Amino acid sequence: MTKVTLIDKMGTDLTVVNAARVSFGKKKKKFTDADARLISYLARHNHWTPFGHCSLQFHIVAPVFVARQLVKHQVGLVWNEISRRYVDSTPECYEPERWRLKADDKKQGSSEEVYYNEVVTRDAFDPSIPSPGGKPYEMPGYKSLCEQAITQYDHMINIGICPEQARMILPQSMMTEWYWSGTLMAFSRICNLRCKPDTQKETREVAENINKLVEPLFPVSWKALRK
Repeated sequence: MTKVTLIDKMGTDLTVVNAARVSFGKKKKKFTDADARLISYLARHNHWTPFGHCSLQFHIVAPVFVARQLVKHQVGLVWNEISRRYVDSTPECYEPERWRLKADDKKQGSSEEVYYNEVVTRDAFDPSIPSPGGKPYEMPGYKSLCEQAITQYDHMINIGICPEQARMILPQSMMTEWYWSGTLMAFSRICNLRCKPDTQKETREVAENINKLVEPLFPVSWKALRK
């Protein structure tokens, strides 16, 4: 259900080169191997400003709990998100294919092990409640809680409760969407942090999708920035 779409972009690898060379009053019209070496030098020696002259805009759809992690990145970025104060349509909730178990060797994060419900005919949150037809990797109680929240939300909207209050009962698994714009440098920092294997899987998927979209647009600069 998570989706990353490139909406717009400004600049090329040549933009980075010309932003750097303006210090010497120079400008190039064609990208060469020397320019590739210059970009590598800039990134290697932390000369970040030339990379700030290239920008990207994405439209992203993801669960609220993922958005709240990514919005922490602020430098060189602008964020505009759908507001449940104005929108009162029936929301959707994210459901993972597998529920990961907590890691034993760290305070946060998850392990590679997944939850397996051996008693698939019982509710995972309340074993006393039958849940026929359950699948071994499902968390039946989770789905029912999301459905209850959405049902109650729709009821509150229908009886005239204002959306800005009705939204309070919606879970963090609710899908949200936003426009995210920023510099090439800013998005490289995000990918350098969020593409690491020890980051949360759902957040990493967004970063990996951004990485795939940016790489062919700025092949030389992106390779130099992605450490």
